[in-house]
Amino acid sequence: MQAGNLHLRPAPPARVRVFAPSDLHVTLGFLGAVQESDARNAWDRIGDFASFREVKGSFSGVEPLGHPRKPSALAAMVDEGRDALSEMIAQARDPLLRAAGAPEDSRPPLPHMTLARIQRRASAAERREALRWAQGIDLRGVVFTAAAVALYTWAADRQERLFQIVERHDFGS
Repeated sequence: MQAGNLHLRPAPPARVRVFAPSDLHVTLGFLGAVQESDARNAWDRIGDFASFREVKGSFSGVEPLGHPRKPSALAAMVDEGRDALSEMIAQARDPLLRAAGAPEDSRPPLPHMTLARIQRRASAAERREALRWAQGIDLRGVVFTAAAVALYTWAADRQERLFQIVERHDFGS
């Protein structure tokens, strides 16, 4: 997925980790701590989903996600493209989670792109400052193209980036 014109300014406050551009993605299903062989079982099903197609979209704003009193993620909520991505998530999430032996996720699809995480050890004041910073992020004019689906794992060096792509399937291929 490519998001053009995404600049998070001013700089984030203490205890906020902004994702590297290469880490930005919309999650179809979070497999969690499964064995690589189980994740690959899910990946082997990726061609089964007829709803997968390129989606162009935009964002409505940034919202905190996670526990209501102690959110951990700051996410750009998909505006244009929401219905198409919701359809993809609704179709693929349960079969992929089952194929990986991962727990079921009964929440409704929520297309979003996590931009940053608030660190667990953030104080209440630091968390409030992070939320104020997130509210000030202007996403007007930021567009994205979701042209592929990928299987991610943790990056070897998490100081530089959090994730690395293990496999990628371009839509239309």
